Amino acid sequence: MPQASEIAWLIPVFPLIGAVLSGLGLISLNKEINKLREVVSISLISFVGISAVLSYKALYEQISGYSAVEKLFVWASAGDFQIPMGFILDPLGSVMLALVTTITLLVMIYSHGYMAHDKGYVRFFTYLALFSSSMLGLIISPNLLEIYVFWELVGMCSYLLVGFWYDRDGAAHAAQKAFVVNRVGDFGLLLGILGLFWATKSFDFNEIASEISHSIASNNLPPWAGLLLCFLVFLGPMAKSAQFPLHVWLPDAMEGPTPISALIHAATMVAAGVFLVARLEPLYSIFPNIQLIIALVGTITCFLGASIALTQMDLKKGLAYSTVSQLGYMMLAMGCGAPLAGIFHLITHACFKAMLFLGSGSVIHSMEEVVGHQPVLAQDMRLMGGLRKKMPITSTTFLIGCIAISGIPPLAGFWSKDEILANAFISFPIFWFIGFITAGMTAFYMFRLYFLTFEGNFRGNDKDLQNQLLSDANIVLEEENNELDHNHGAIHESPWSMTFPLIFLAVPSIFIGFLGVPWDSKFVGLLNPSEALLMAQSFELNEFLPLAICSVLVSSAGISVAFFAYYLNKIDLNQLFASKFPSLNKFLVNKWYLDIINEKIFVKGSRRLAKEVLEVDSKVVDGVVNLTGLVTLGSGEGLKYFETGRAQFYALIVFGGVLLLVAIFGLQS
Repeated sequence: MPQASEIAWLIPVFPLIGAVLSGLGLISLNKEINKLREVVSISLISFVGISAVLSYKALYEQISGYSAVEKLFVWASAGDFQIPMGFILDPLGSVMLALVTTITLLVMIYSHGYMAHDKGYVRFFTYLALFSSSMLGLIISPNLLEIYVFWELVGMCSYLLVGFWYDRDGAAHAAQKAFVVNRVGDFGLLLGILGLFWATKSFDFNEIASEISHSIASNNLPPWAGLLLCFLVFLGPMAKSAQFPLHVWLPDAMEGPTPISALIHAATMVAAGVFLVARLEPLYSIFPNIQLIIALVGTITCFLGASIALTQMDLKKGLAYSTVSQLGYMMLAMGCGAPLAGIFHLITHACFKAMLFLGSGSVIHSMEEVVGHQPVLAQDMRLMGGLRKKMPITSTTFLIGCIAISGIPPLAGFWSKDEILANAFISFPIFWFIGFITAGMTAFYMFRLYFLTFEGNFRGNDKDLQNQLLSDANIVLEEENNELDHNHGAIHESPWSMTFPLIFLAVPSIFIGFLGVPWDSKFVGLLNPSEALLMAQSFELNEFLPLAICSVLVSSAGISVAFFAYYLNKIDLNQLFASKFPSLNKFLVNKWYLDIINEKIFVKGSRRLAKEVLEVDSKVVDGVVNLTGLVTLGSGEGLKYFETGRAQFYALIVFGGVLLLVAIFGLQS
């Protein structure tokens, strides 16, 4: 059997084959294919499973010491100009392949239960397979040009999945928002790629870095130009990984089905941006200023996401802003020159955040049977409470995720987040302080989510509160349902297809962090053995402990405040905070007013511009065209009388013309 590294190109091909076959079936035999939903889902899960097996084997080979494999072929050529394509499999790629296939496989199993009664079941699985294929292709891409191709495929799939329930206005608008915001970043990425090719005549990551360094050293390229090109390329990851101010699409992406939220937030779309920055680390390390920009953007994003999550009452949106914040931590690591710390946090975060989103889906799935299929009601934590006794597996795994993301040892989040903060403390102390405060905020809002959802008394049967929430959301029920008389269901644990992925993900959420302990990091040892050796040699317990203890203390403080406020009800935060600082509370509730600003400036502004362009088109352009047509029509109508076909008439016209010329010349003389 050949080495998995040698046939790594098959890893994205298998899900693609499944997606193409299923898609062609939907186009040609729609009704028949939809009746074979279980056959299709098992087939697509099997295709992804084959890719997962190959990915695990490739990872094992890299762990065993196999060298990285890169195979290229000439895709296009003209004279000396050539564009190579192919694949590369190195330790970073093998880790990402294993992560993406694992999360995708679990999400697909989960989706079998979550989407069981959805009429678009087969279409959903087809999109999932295509999405995973696009991300897997991006991971093994050996150069920027090929990455850009798969980058756009990932964006297209996210548009399809976020807008999966396209008959809902919220989902349609969210898909459009995600598409447009990512086009802004992708345009910058395209300009940056073309600029780097102009400067280096290469799309290869390492060649670009070495050529840029040489060009600047020999004064062939101004430093400001290299800095600009790096920033343009960074715009792509800024949008894909939801960095300020291009983060606004990610929370709205919650309008898609919950399994998609787990997949996008954990291992695919948002991970693509962090992965690309890690790939380009040799280039970014040349420019300390761009690293400062990356660290600054990451720090702002980190704090922004956490601050907005403090006031969210929608369970999924609270987790969405948590993702924004954690992505900020990853970018902070990249800016601090510690890409492996950022990638390690990406891995640990993917495990517990996928578990948290799938757990929220389990809760929502059960809540819908009580409050009806109204997302505003099923996702609002004010209607939850007391679910722990009815949903023990979901509540236990959700609690594990909350502890992990809060940075409490020995769970995974502590080791990865602490490594980022340690690097920030060395590189940018002010950014470390903001990240340190954000860690306390993270612990508070995550346990706020947990206590409001799983502890206390169940509030879902309060019809007055239901009607109030619908009224606040400007939702009017159809007349036959205007009394919410469909509250006949009961809270219950989800089926095995939904609880199995939760239990599976709980294991790495607890233990995977031990692979990255700073005194013996197996993770860094795989990706960069020399750096792992340096970390082990430079590790000092008296330096590690103070930062670690401070991190644990601030997280514990956040958990304690949430415990007293939402479990024991001993603290009234509305009285202490909202009433005393109404402007600040309103600022956070309105998400820093960024959505409002975007709506007024960009959405309404673009629509106004479009209307003006339409006016110019209809009155000026169409007017000129219509006038030309009228002139042509009128002249044709007039001239047709001169075309009689009689020779005598033509002779008369000639004779008249001669007389006219004689008269004119006679007057001139």
